[in-house]
Amino acid sequence: MSSGQGRVDVEIESKRADEPTQGKVHPNTCPGCGSHYRDEELVKSLRVCPQCGHHFPVRARERIAQLADPGSFIEEDADLRSADPLGFFDVRPYTERLAEAEVATGLGDAIVCGAATIEDEECRLAVMDFAFMGGSMGSVVGEKFARACESAVAASTPLVSVSASGGARMQEGILALMQLPKTVCAIEELHEAGGALLSVLTHPTTGGVLASYASLGDVVLAEPGALMSFAGPRVVAQTTREKLPDDFGLAESNFRFGHLDAIVTRPELRPTLARLLRLFGKP
Repeated sequence: MSSGQGRVDVEIESKRADEPTQGKVHPNTCPGCGSHYRDEELVKSLRVCPQCGHHFPVRARERIAQLADPGSFIEEDADLRSADPLGFFDVRPYTERLAEAEVATGLGDAIVCGAATIEDEECRLAVMDFAFMGGSMGSVVGEKFARACESAVAASTPLVSVSASGGARMQEGILALMQLPKTVCAIEELHEAGGALLSVLTHPTTGGVLASYASLGDVVLAEPGALMSFAGPRVVAQTTREKLPDDFGLAESNFRFGHLDAIVTRPELRPTLARLLRLFGKP
C-alpha cells in the first residue's frame, strides 16, 4: 500500500540498484551511465538512454502516445474520482492529497483507460501512472480496470494493460484491498467471453497490482530492469536476514524463473503488441 506521500509500504526501490544515492540527481540524467539529455531528446528516444539502454519512467499519456496510433485513443471513464469513505487523515486529509495529485499530474486517478488501435489493430488500453500517488490502486483504479475489461468484451478486442504501481492505496483500507479480487474476477469474465489480456509490467510493479491483474495476462511482458516483486528487496532482505541476489525482483530474474513470457525493450514494445493483437484479435 502507498502512504500519503505516494511512497509504498513495501518500500519499493524505485531507483535502479546502480542509481546514485548521494545528492540530488537531475531527472534527465541517466542513472546507468551518467549521460544527460534534454527533454526533447528523451521524448525522441522513447525515454530510453541511447548510450546504455536505461529505461526512464514514462507517464501514462506519453505511454499511450508511444503505443497507440496517432489520434486513435479515445479515453473512457475519465470522470471517475476517488471518494473518502473512511474520512482518512494522517498529517493531511486524503481528499487534500487526491486534489494535489490531480493538479500535479492532470489525471483523475492512477490509471487511464480507453479504446485505441496499435498498428491498426483494435484494442482497449489500461495504462497506470506512477506519478499519481505511487500508482496506488484504490477503488477508482479497480473500477476503471474492470470497466476496461467489460469494454474489451463488448468490442470483442483484447485488453492491453501497462502497470506501474506500488500496490494498494493505504488511505482506502479494505476498499483498496477489495480491488484485488474485483480485478481478478473482471479478467475471468473477459476470458469466459473469449477475450485476452496482454499485460506489460514496467518499473516498478509491486504489491497488490502484481498480486492481482498484472500477473494474469495471457501474455506477460516486462521492460528491462523493471522491479516486479510483491515486496521490495530491502523489505525482503530485512525480513529474511539474507543477502539477496543483485537482480532480485527484477524482470531478468523473473524471466529466468518463468514468471514472464518475454522482456521487451521500449522501442520494440509497440510492434510486439501489434503482433500479439493480430494473434489474439478478431479472426
